[in-house]
Amino acid sequence: MDDQTQLKRTPLYDFHVSLGAKMVPFAGYDMPVQYPAGVLKEHLHTRAAAGLFDVSHMGQVELVAPSGTYEDAAKALETLVPVDIIGLKDGRQRYGFFTDDNGGILDDLMISRLDERLLVVVNAGCKDADIAHLRAKLPDGVQVLVHDDRALLALQGPKAEAVLAALNSDVVTMKFMDVRELSLSDIPALVSRTGYSGEDGFEISVPADRATDLAKALLDQPDCQAIGLGARDSLRLEAGLCLYGNDIDTTTSPVEASIEWGIQKVRRTGGAREGGFPGAARILAELNDGVSRRRVGLRPEGKAPVRPPAKLFADAEGKTEIGHVSSGGFGPSAESPVAMGYVPTVMAEPGNQVFADVRGKYLPLTVTALPFVTPTYKR
Repeated sequence: MDDQTQLKRTPLYDFHVSLGAKMVPFAGYDMPVQYPAGVLKEHLHTRAAAGLFDVSHMGQVELVAPSGTYEDAAKALETLVPVDIIGLKDGRQRYGFFTDDNGGILDDLMISRLDERLLVVVNAGCKDADIAHLRAKLPDGVQVLVHDDRALLALQGPKAEAVLAALNSDVVTMKFMDVRELSLSDIPALVSRTGYSGEDGFEISVPADRATDLAKALLDQPDCQAIGLGARDSLRLEAGLCLYGNDIDTTTSPVEASIEWGIQKVRRTGGAREGGFPGAARILAELNDGVSRRRVGLRPEGKAPVRPPAKLFADAEGKTEIGHVSSGGFGPSAESPVAMGYVPTVMAEPGNQVFADVRGKYLPLTVTALPFVTPTYKR
């Protein structure tokens, strides 16, 4: 590769290699797709114990208003997202998404408040575009501070609390979507009780030069194992969580994507801060009047996974095309193939049958409620 196409490396790259990771290109980074145990065992270990993921390729951004207050930074961000940012309490995190003028989704993100600080984590593949979007669209004077000097690790699974509590027992008092600054042994960290696996767990932001120290401290515990991108994808699919670029993008609105729960009442029609975000006319109309299609869970019959971008049909002969599969694969915990996709709203009720074109054969799938596994978040 030349200098223009050289893959970036996270602060944990050498550590991944030392663990025997298989490295692959992902979102411009050289990332571990799996370790010697393999994707299946890594997936099941995360569901049973605790898995450690390197998600340092994601973007960590801080927004600072000219006044330096949280409220002014929140007001600024609300011009770009249909989410209640002003009402976010100190020490809490919220899911959100950037929308465009047509009501499509530019990216989904996590938003945190720590006293007067407003922190945002964006997806790796959209990171550069998101940062440019913030700098171009936020009101004058709002600073967009990119924390490239920090790493981000995700610790997921039913034993994640016990593993992290060995480094600081205060994590036991945290609940789902709490955010706190803690010392993990002697490592200063920003810890949120969240993740993208459907399991209880944490995302931990630390100085880049301490990332390997933290990873080693966590992996020294027998319940914790390194997990790659392969299992991360199958875990999030079973949890019914969207992958940007597959399940959501600029051609899908939040209502079509079935993530309208991320739009709080205060930003909806009749709310105190109704609208005021890109694409508000379309999105508010869809919230009030409904949409013609919806993202749903799909459970293929038989053992063959159905993967994107397989077309979906209303009939076994493939005469009436109705939608497409957006994510799909084998669900190790579900013990069957699982998928998500878009179907007409009139066919979105669980129990309806559709058919996917898989190499010229029309395989039956049943519309299923999401998620495919029961979440274990600590409420």
